[in-house]
Amino acid sequence: MAGYGMAGARVVSELRARGADVTAFGAETHRPYNRVMLSTLLAGKVREDDLTLAAPPPGADLRLGVPVTALDLARRVVVTPEGEQAYDALVLATGATAVLPPMDGVPAATAHVLRTLDDCRGILAAAGGARSAVVLGGGLLGLEAARGLAGCGLAVTVVHAGGHVMDRQLDPDGGHVLARTLRDLGVCVRVGARATAWTGDRLLLADGTAVPGDLLVVACGARPDTALARAAGLAVHRGVLVDDGLRTSDPHVYAVGDCAEHDGTVHGLVAPAWEQAAALADRLTGGTARYRGSRLVTRLKAGGIDLAAMGSVAPDPDAEVVTFADPARGTYVRLVIRGDRLAGAVLLGDNPSVGAVTQLYDRDAPVPADRRSLLFGRAFGAEPAAPAASPAFMPDHAVVCRCNSVPKAAITACWRSGARSVADVAAATRATTGCGGCADAVTGIVDWLSTVEPEVTV
Repeated sequence: MAGYGMAGARVVSELRARGADVTAFGAETHRPYNRVMLSTLLAGKVREDDLTLAAPPPGADLRLGVPVTALDLARRVVVTPEGEQAYDALVLATGATAVLPPMDGVPAATAHVLRTLDDCRGILAAAGGARSAVVLGGGLLGLEAARGLAGCGLAVTVVHAGGHVMDRQLDPDGGHVLARTLRDLGVCVRVGARATAWTGDRLLLADGTAVPGDLLVVACGARPDTALARAAGLAVHRGVLVDDGLRTSDPHVYAVGDCAEHDGTVHGLVAPAWEQAAALADRLTGGTARYRGSRLVTRLKAGGIDLAAMGSVAPDPDAEVVTFADPARGTYVRLVIRGDRLAGAVLLGDNPSVGAVTQLYDRDAPVPADRRSLLFGRAFGAEPAAPAASPAFMPDHAVVCRCNSVPKAAITACWRSGARSVADVAAATRATTGCGGCADAVTGIVDWLSTVEPEVTV
């Protein structure tokens, strides 16, 4: 295994669960951690220990701080600073690297990216003596970083070249509502702005203006780390090309996670990486699983903002579009329906229907005839249903943790097997160890279970 981040650690865990021998090399000296929650760490909402993933499975040979520097495909060995290691099958989980824009002053001592735990530590150290910050990039990571820095007490300005924030996931109306929400939370937004240079205390823009700041965080995206694969002669496009078996152009080499490109797509999200890990572990241990792609749901994890985006919400003359906007309350919904299925959706703000919409999209299930129920969380022509007063009313099959596909029934079963805390449930089911968005729901279920007899059927 070359790479031991979130994807690599999951492959190791899946392989060891099936009895396979695994040696994993990781460039970072840290134990695997939840990279998705770095912005939450930046905001001071969690500690570093809260990001650490479960302990490696017994029997795994882990080499932390030992990067793979070269591949010899003909001899089937990897080269490391410790020497050579032979393999029967090699898995590349090298992740991605931050994109730095071609402009003066970047990289520089006062320009930071947010990709690793060490990056986060560097930003926190710089923020300690700062009063203001500039975030270059108004995509998902940029907005999470901006909210994290604002949580540290800094005045934050987001500078984005696109016409609206999160323009890869949102339509213009949704982007404008989100920008208003950000302003209400103390984060200024400048869109349609092209940066030309960073001087150390201000970001210069192409229109001749400047945005002052004590530090700069660059969040212009990430690109798959394909250096090892490319140097070895493997087929590479944007990422390392893989088939439905996650196999590269070499029959003994596989790739998963942020470095892999499957069917023209580099996902760059944790849920697809873990789906790939499970499929690959099955194949490497004699199974026939195939990875067919993922239906992605993007969540923005930032204090005061609740956003879910899925599929495509681009204009489509053959699709039905249902929208609702209440900018004053920071609420926006856009549903794109093709036939009777959801092709895409955006839900921003306090939307009681987000769970139902996400499940309809995940399962590619028919949408209800009364579209308003997807906007407001209830059908019309009858009294609205009262909200569930207890997890007892949640169906056992309801998925609580999307990242790990953990239903309520699994959490209940875990409790009845002896788990008595959220940490115990996380260790057994992996719930809460992805984006962290299900933490409140898992806590609620655990608290509820503590008040009922474990033997009671729910």
